[in-house]
Amino acid sequence: MKFKTMMVIKAVVCLVMGSWLMFFYNSIANLLGAFSLTNALSLFHAQEYAGAMFGIMLITWFGRNAVESDLRRGIIWGLTIYDAIGFVISVIATLNGLFNFLGWSIAALYLFLTLGFGYFLIKPPKP
Repeated sequence: MKFKTMMVIKAVVCLVMGSWLMFFYNSIANLLGAFSLTNALSLFHAQEYAGAMFGIMLITWFGRNAVESDLRRGIIWGLTIYDAIGFVISVIATLNGLFNFLGWSIAALYLFLTLGFGYFLIKPPKP
């Protein structure tokens, strides 16, 4: 997979998920079976996280054409670690019953993104 493709995928994921969290939080919480999280504090955290996703969306969209450099490598490291942490948290939340079976789809998405960006950490740069 090309770096640009991975960055566009991440940007689209952040746009879709960020929008859902920002504007349809209660519906998403109910869909995931997280009924106990439909309070004001949970809404605040979801919308705050959505704001972070919009920021990451902009980084990935505007950085999609970055050439091999220390900056590009830093972006790749940051996104790999970010998605790996999201994967671990999603797995723990799903195993603890916070989410229903759909929680595994969130974990799978984070795993895909972690492996996708992790690939660019081990792939030798072009000369």
